[in-house]
Amino acid sequence: MDLRHLQTFRVGAADLNGQVRGKRLPSQAAEKLETDGVRMPYSVLNVDIWGADIKNSPLVFESGDADGVLLPTERGPLPMPWLNSPSALVPMWMFHDDGTPFAGDPRHALAAVLARYAERGWTVQAATEMEFYLVDDGDTRLAPPINPLSGRPLHGQAILSLRQLDAFDDWFTALYEACEAMDIPAQSAISEAGLGQFEIDLRHCEAMRAADNAWLFKSLVKGLARKHGMAATFMAKPFAGDAGSGMHVHFSVLDAEGRNIFDNGGPEGSALLHHAIAGSLEAMHGATLIFAPHANSYARLEPGAHAPTGASWAYDNRTAAIRVPSGPPVARRIENRVAGGDINPYLALAVILGGALTGIEDSADPPAPITGNAYDLDLPGLAPDWDSAISAFESDARIARILPRDLVSNLCYTKRQELEGMKAIVPEDHWKTYLETV
Repeated sequence: MDLRHLQTFRVGAADLNGQVRGKRLPSQAAEKLETDGVRMPYSVLNVDIWGADIKNSPLVFESGDADGVLLPTERGPLPMPWLNSPSALVPMWMFHDDGTPFAGDPRHALAAVLARYAERGWTVQAATEMEFYLVDDGDTRLAPPINPLSGRPLHGQAILSLRQLDAFDDWFTALYEACEAMDIPAQSAISEAGLGQFEIDLRHCEAMRAADNAWLFKSLVKGLARKHGMAATFMAKPFAGDAGSGMHVHFSVLDAEGRNIFDNGGPEGSALLHHAIAGSLEAMHGATLIFAPHANSYARLEPGAHAPTGASWAYDNRTAAIRVPSGPPVARRIENRVAGGDINPYLALAVILGGALTGIEDSADPPAPITGNAYDLDLPGLAPDWDSAISAFESDARIARILPRDLVSNLCYTKRQELEGMKAIVPEDHWKTYLETV
């Protein structure tokens, strides 16, 4: 995309919460973007959910709040269809002046995990299922969206309802057109269990691109909803009585010849598949903070509420945290069903793929696959609450094998500040913080 014909464009990188942080620049600045980049404080990628600096963070106070250099990712400039005036977003990531990656950038965390796969001659293919709600936030409380055909709020559950999808046809048509313009591979859309809840699958591709797609898709959905007179949210649990929203991640690993290392020709999958499952289960407790990063996240993690609460795996069983879908052996893959819709996609894929890789490195063996309803079983659990999740993440030995120490430290500072801040807000008003920030 040529930036010269635009009056201005945006540059943006993902902070630890997955929010886009960056600048608006005149078109002339595009000439030196690749060589000079854009200077921005390292601390910007480590602000809290409200955009405030982290008190006593070493990133600010020991470095003097120094600048890093934002450079374009390989994605290149993208249109911003939710804006009324023509503009473009250039996705960026943070480096030091000497060209080395800034360890506090979540995209670099995923890149480091993928580099470890590449050292083995492997590439990771991944896909995401993105669940979200369309909502009406025009009052003091969140409400289901207005049905564009009837002019009345949605009423009654409509799981897999074409009628509900068709009611929002103008918006979905605009969304698919925008996805095509932004090269986001949107596939099927369904109406989910909650009032105004939908899911769109994003096609399998190289894992970093899959994370980019998920990050960009969240901004697109929220921006385009506003353009159509609604709000959209990826909150884990916007309505107490309705289903939560997740981001399921499917992945497989290809060797240098393009063969799926999880395929052994049969339904059970290879030994490498089982090692990867074992690592995924072992990492799950310590990674709870990545899968459930906000106060609202823990409302989703309730037994029997369509979100995994225990560490288990199974063949083609959607109550398990780790599912091996059925299908032809050549397509054998792992589905991790734990993450909420409110996650940072780069960190989520980093701990999912990193956990699997630690299991492969250790030649670990998983427990037997479960059968029946996982909620009826006594299983090792995720961290039970936000505070516990922060402590578990900070001290977990497997997390230390997956993520850089500085990022772990920065995220714990961030989450402890947010935890204290949310204590001053009644739970009924938490949505005002999270509606569009996650």
